[in-house]
Amino acid sequence: MKQKSCILVTGASSGFGREVAVRLSANHPVIVHGRNRERLEETLAACNPAGKHLIWEFDLSDVNGIEESLGRFLSENNCAVGGFVHSAGYMKQLPLKVLTVDAFRQSFDVNVISAGMIAKVLMKRKVNRDALKSVVFISSNVSNFGVKAFGAYAASKSAVDGLMRCLAVELAPAVRVNSVLPGGVRTAMTEQIYRNEDVAQKADAAYPLGTGMPADIAGAVGFLLSDDARWITGQQLFVDGGRTVNITI
Repeated sequence: MKQKSCILVTGASSGFGREVAVRLSANHPVIVHGRNRERLEETLAACNPAGKHLIWEFDLSDVNGIEESLGRFLSENNCAVGGFVHSAGYMKQLPLKVLTVDAFRQSFDVNVISAGMIAKVLMKRKVNRDALKSVVFISSNVSNFGVKAFGAYAASKSAVDGLMRCLAVELAPAVRVNSVLPGGVRTAMTEQIYRNEDVAQKADAAYPLGTGMPADIAGAVGFLLSDDARWITGQQLFVDGGRTVNITI
């Protein structure tokens, strides 16, 4: 039986991942990944009902189990992954004085190591049949800039972009690898930050186009996965409403 080609979206139970999965489902079967089955079912309910979408339920902090779990999942469902979007992320605001080894490890396990291990699985010919064509990592504009109390998170996103560049060279010309660097976007993960009225007002003032929405990120991801981006690889695409170019005091 011929394998069906899908797009794998990690972290699809909410935020960027859910928005990306729903948008891509209009034209592709999607594999939605997350830890919470109920929330993943909600994502599927919002996807194009005509597609044969799948759920891969797995905790990416178990980095040693990724290869076995994903390989088995693809085999059991007779599907191949043509596009991979790593939207799963762990973010905790921790000043240096309370930063722990566990916080660093959790950030790197979920944000970086899992991305690399999934890409490794998808490059195995016996598992994915040379189907993979494009990878997009969801990074952050803090990977290139300093933010108080985001040391572990920012370090992990810098590592994501380093991984992206190396894989772009290593996997070319068969696979394109890029990253999208969102700025301030209101999601379930960031809502705790924007509840602070002072922070919210400063953010609105700092972003020339205002703070963003998950749909803004999904559009950029869709572009990078498409043939319109066929000559783009190894790039950081900032999608931050102009925040990184605004030096207005």
